[in-house]
Amino acid sequence: MLKRIVLYIMVLASCTFLCQSCGIYSFSGTSIQADVRSVTINYIQYKALRVNPSLSNDLTEALKDQFRRFTRLEQVDTDGDLEISGEITGYDVKATAITADEVAAQNRLTVTVKINFVNNKYPEDNFDQPKSFSAYADFDATQLLDAVESTLCEEIIDKLVEDIFNATVANW
Repeated sequence: MLKRIVLYIMVLASCTFLCQSCGIYSFSGTSIQADVRSVTINYIQYKALRVNPSLSNDLTEALKDQFRRFTRLEQVDTDGDLEISGEITGYDVKATAITADEVAAQNRLTVTVKINFVNNKYPEDNFDQPKSFSAYADFDATQLLDAVESTLCEEIIDKLVEDIFNATVANW
């Protein structure tokens, strides 16, 4: 019985050591170098033609929350080891399903964002140019956009934040 306990402790200690030794991998899927300690997430500007007054703020805050929850990085206002900035370039509604009477049966709200990413410690990880991310949500054409817009935007923001997070610190 004592041998089993010792063996169990040794296996657990070995696994812990292996997971911690590199310092760049975590259980959240991020691959952040050990000496990268801070991130600056700038306000995501709104440049789309169609106006949604809260989308920039909601997207920026959701991105900050994602980094708070899944990284150990300190969020700073300027000069972070990692810097993220960007702009919302598209906010469009288009019909996706047409009935036999040539009437829209379903519509799609699509949001497009261009993101700049700079890693001040490891410049080889920088985006060479702004990277475009896009996400959408569908809704029934019998519903007005105003009635479903906040729910759709929450869904779209979740998708965008996950994609941006993965592209910047998960290297996916």
